[in-house]
Amino acid sequence: MTFEELEFKTTEFNNGIQAIVKFKNKYGASIVKHDYSYGGKIGLYELAVIKYDENNNWDLCYDTPVTSDVLGYLNEAEVTTYLMQIEYL
Repeated sequence: MTFEELEFKTTEFNNGIQAIVKFKNKYGASIVKHDYSYGGKIGLYELAVIKYDENNNWDLCYDTPVTSDVLGYLNEAEVTTYLMQIEYL
């Protein structure tokens, strides 16, 4: 998946946008840009790895080889790089 394929939706808080991605491996990503996200005020993105359960609910996941926290201050190319890493977990 690439940044260009993301479908962002306007969020109701913090003047922002968010895209949620789910991969076949039950991992995914939440990509946001808003007034309080890391880099949002300068046009950059924040990405969190998420994990889906058997009921298709998701939660933030902090124990992957990709990261143990959220990733901030990302440009579009960096978001694509992390999405590919998450897809192949």
